[in-house]
Amino acid sequence: MPFARIDLAQGKTTEYRATVADIVYGGIVGVLKAPDGDRFMVVGEHSPENLVFDPNFLNIKRSPDLIFIQVTSTVGNTKEQKQAFFRQMADELNRRLGVRREDVFVSLVFVDRDDWSFGNGEPW
Repeated sequence: MPFARIDLAQGKTTEYRATVADIVYGGIVGVLKAPDGDRFMVVGEHSPENLVFDPNFLNIKRSPDLIFIQVTSTVGNTKEQKQAFFRQMADELNRRLGVRREDVFVSLVFVDRDDWSFGNGEPW
């Protein structure tokens, strides 16, 4: 059960935001191997002063179009799957939307099954 948060600069079109969400979902299902239909995401738009980041950290030149992607999921993905997910996000956002690869920031957070409730106040 992955849950994705996508944060980006305000002013992008509905189609742009939907495409970003589709790309993230494609990676969650295709690379991280979540079941099809397991789509839970929040896309947040932020004013420039609310997207705080170092434009040169680790000598990566970031622009104001930086996209933050955080996926919380259950433990179980291999190092290779994680790395493939990072690459797919950068590659597909670049290919489909022209996002600079430097402007794709990804964080994977892994938790146990007992850290989830899908609704009704019931644990997974």
